[in-house]
Amino acid sequence: MQKVHFYFHDRKYNIRDRGGIKRTVEHIFYYEKRELKRLNYIFCSDKYLLEINRSFLKHDFFTDIITFDLSSTKKNVEGEVYISLDRVIDNAENLKVSVKEELCRVIFHGALHLCGYKDKRRNEAATMREKEDEYLRYYLK
Repeated sequence: MQKVHFYFHDRKYNIRDRGGIKRTVEHIFYYEKRELKRLNYIFCSDKYLLEINRSFLKHDFFTDIITFDLSSTKKNVEGEVYISLDRVIDNAENLKVSVKEELCRVIFHGALHLCGYKDKRRNEAATMREKEDEYLRYYLK
């Protein structure tokens, strides 16, 4: 049974190698010793994600990703990850990386949040970046 799903809210984007990306997300949960039940990625616009940011987090700024842990137990992870394709494309250009690399980084970032990783403090953000890099290398090999 498929556990990772991609949906498009108000933006379309041709994500190549969806199967490989989804397998890597499942690998993240396996390697991090978390049981993945279901994970929905919803790709959307800046405008839509800003509405979510304002409504649910009371933040009034653009972001590339918002992760919601919907798990009813610690054992089985369920979640929704909203990703602004507008932000990902802009960030890729600013960081001088491919859109695919930045998109994969953000997808893996959401999975890592659901595995318990945080990124609010400097040391947490550094660990998160190391994990993103590790799983990007795994995916790209």
